[in-house]
Amino acid sequence: MKTNRASKYFICLALIAFLLSISSVFADVRLPALMGDNMVLQRYTEVPIWGTADPGEEVTVELGMQRVFTSADEQGKWMVWLKPMEAGGPYEMTVTGNNELAVNNILIGDIWVCSGQSNMQWPVRASNNGEREVASSYNPSIRLFGVRHKVSDRPMEEAEGKWDVCSPDTVPNFSAVGYFFGRHLQKTLDVPIGLINSSWGGTPAESWTTRETLELNSDYIPIFERWGQYLTEYPESVDKYQDQLAQWEKDVQKAKDEGTPEPNKPYPPTPPENNPWMPASLYNAMIQPLIPYGIKGAIWYQGESNAGRAYQYRDLFPAMIKDWRRMWGQSDLSFFFVQLANFLEMKPEPSESAWAELREAQLMTLSLPNTGMAVIIDIGEANNIHPTNKQDVGYRLALNALAVTYGFDIDYSGPIYKDFDIEGDRIRLHFDHVDGGLVAKDADRLKGFAIAGRDKKFVWADAKIEGDTIIVWSEEVLEPIAVRYAWADNPDCNLYNRADLPASPFRTDAWHGTTYDKK
Repeated sequence: MKTNRASKYFICLALIAFLLSISSVFADVRLPALMGDNMVLQRYTEVPIWGTADPGEEVTVELGMQRVFTSADEQGKWMVWLKPMEAGGPYEMTVTGNNELAVNNILIGDIWVCSGQSNMQWPVRASNNGEREVASSYNPSIRLFGVRHKVSDRPMEEAEGKWDVCSPDTVPNFSAVGYFFGRHLQKTLDVPIGLINSSWGGTPAESWTTRETLELNSDYIPIFERWGQYLTEYPESVDKYQDQLAQWEKDVQKAKDEGTPEPNKPYPPTPPENNPWMPASLYNAMIQPLIPYGIKGAIWYQGESNAGRAYQYRDLFPAMIKDWRRMWGQSDLSFFFVQLANFLEMKPEPSESAWAELREAQLMTLSLPNTGMAVIIDIGEANNIHPTNKQDVGYRLALNALAVTYGFDIDYSGPIYKDFDIEGDRIRLHFDHVDGGLVAKDADRLKGFAIAGRDKKFVWADAKIEGDTIIVWSEEVLEPIAVRYAWADNPDCNLYNRADLPASPFRTDAWHGTTYDKK
């Protein structure tokens, strides 16, 4: 009995100590992971600093010559705004409440969010000349924050990750497109650059869009219907996996007995709570927690997962951009994106293409202000959906940012189709972004043009440059009404301007494509 009483006594002491430790944790002033050592704060704008503390706790934030005060609200949340600052650093910030926090090695500069699917996630080490790029990556003026993968069915308040100084130790697994983009900006602007990589391979745009926006448009109902079907079928898929696993174990034993290679183990179905295809799930877990952190803009490389629904993407992608701008409270937030690269086998004759339609949807998104597009129809790989030349991708995105956001007087886009005239048996095409003249790169003739009459049957066409226009014709089509350029998964095309930037694929017609009714 004495032993039992003694045990209860020590258990009570342990419980009291545990409760006191919890109390002290909640009472301590705290910052989110996004605000830690090595971070970059956005220059030339009011800077939000926020965190948690005990309800009513007085909080003081000091950075440089600034000192601001606030108190935590009833939920223990607090926020202050620092006045705009010039680029520079390093600085130390102290946050004082019942305790004191010190955040070290802070720079003031420009922050860019890097998001999308696997081609944005693709790491520096796996890009062209990866070892050399990693070895030469040390740059204390570039800081990297990788948002840990997470899914949520409701908006979250904090992202997991940490800021690192760019170096051979920290850059290997960071977004290659993001790094090469930031590297060019930092070299050109000579200011600190912060890069926040929030990307996840194989994910669709609807995962990165708010649920509110998705629910407001009836065209997105099928997105929720597919997710509902996934939830309904998940238990059955688990049962099927268990059967496959049992059969696999038998096959493994048989392979061992016969001395043959073991079969691959089946993959289990992804639990709904961990599935990044849940509508709005990645916005909730990997974008919302970044808001309202001050940023200069965002870069985006995605679209492969939506290619089968390209017409829907015409509205979905701009809606996502508007979403981010609305939630950040920046209606003019700079947003630059990558048009899908050439991929898959070349077709011998003109044909329909879901990838071409997705590129068209991306091209149409340029109607939004403060946007820009990096065309990479020339650097893809037929057998690799992840082309390793990420240097040119980052560079072309940086050209857009330098021109559109920073006001540099530079050529930043390849030719963009504007309009056309029918001239008898020929069609004349007009372009924006001619920038010094149109060029048939690495050839004595233009390639990639197709022409059609009222029968809507496209044939390969001849094409020639006349000043800043292109004339297209074919002896097979005497009364042409439409032209297409680079309209294929993997087109053979060579139209550039003298800035050595490729033209975006385009078409002059608006005929229904292969993804027209796909939702």
